[in-house]
Amino acid sequence: MMQLIRAYEEQAAALQAESGAPGTCTSVGQEACAVGVIAALGRDDLILTNHRSAGHLLARGADPGRLFSEVMGRRDGYCKGKSGSLHISARELGVILTSTIVGGELGLACGVGLSQKMLHRAGVVVCFFGDGAACEGRFHESLNLAAVWGLPILFVCENNEWQAFVSRRETMLADRIASWAAPFGIDSVTVDGNDVEAVRAVATAALDVVRSGKPFLLEARTYRLRGHFEPDDQAYVDAQELASAWARDPLSRFEGSLQESRRLDADAIATMRAAAKSRVDAAVAYAMDSPYPAIDELVTDVYA
Repeated sequence: MMQLIRAYEEQAAALQAESGAPGTCTSVGQEACAVGVIAALGRDDLILTNHRSAGHLLARGADPGRLFSEVMGRRDGYCKGKSGSLHISARELGVILTSTIVGGELGLACGVGLSQKMLHRAGVVVCFFGDGAACEGRFHESLNLAAVWGLPILFVCENNEWQAFVSRRETMLADRIASWAAPFGIDSVTVDGNDVEAVRAVATAALDVVRSGKPFLLEARTYRLRGHFEPDDQAYVDAQELASAWARDPLSRFEGSLQESRRLDADAIATMRAAAKSRVDAAVAYAMDSPYPAIDELVTDVYA
């Protein structure tokens, strides 16, 4: 799944460079966060995410052909081509919304969590956000509200060290966002976000707490290996820092672990990588063949 996400996002960036698709925010380098957390979810659990959503959608089972169709504004996309890459929702997968407003999903997650609680529905709410959103007032308001109301929400901060074009170190003095949960009476944990097995284990334990009726904050420390928004030459990133981050690439790290433990060999991993690339190529072809929405679709799905 991490290979599929990487192949999808690299292709999305390549299409943008060729003027074949709009710009997009990738999550290259953060694949272990998405896969590890979502692998721990149940079928009734709900997801709210942010502008780096492709990894979350794919890990939840989204069809890459329908995702590319959406990005390209085609009719066969999840939202009939009307959301682009930054607002995709897929209700059949439990992905309630993708918010491009930094921190926007945090407050909305409280609404979804309250709905789940009041209607006695199965499933908890998982809300993905970044370290930039953690600097917003809405982050603190949402944690407070979730704690006071006892909402079944797993807050997942993908701390990728960059807030658009600004380093996290320029915007906060604390080194751990997880520690900010304590004043609200919320338990929290920080995990190596580049270790997919560690993320899954920690997320599984955190979800047990959430299913008991208490919110929880999980901070996954990772690194954004591509720029904020394609195209982006990352000229603002120290070259040595970026090289060090690539050395901790979650895909290379997990592949090395699999080979070292003899769970998979290099040939098997290469075969999986080729299969992911083939699936992405087929998805692009599917999207290219998808028609644009008809003109009479222009104002449908706008108002309830």
